[in-house]
Amino acid sequence: MKEQNNNDFFVIKAKENGVNVIGLTRGTDTRFHHSEKLDKGEVMIAQFTEHTSAVKIRGKAVIITAHGQVDTEVE
Repeated sequence: MKEQNNNDFFVIKAKENGVNVIGLTRGTDTRFHHSEKLDKGEVMIAQFTEHTSAVKIRGKAVIITAHGQVDTEVE
């Protein structure tokens, strides 16, 4: 098993109530495996693992990674 890099954390900060953060699995069949709901101002710190290959974010939020910052563009 490959050791995880502990520097691969990312931050999600909700800009409105009800922001959904959904973890997606690795493997041949991608599935939802975890979800969280954030309210305005709440912050979630997360990282990719051997089970989580992607994260889907619904709602207005700021995502901060080692590669930069992204604002969702929900209208």
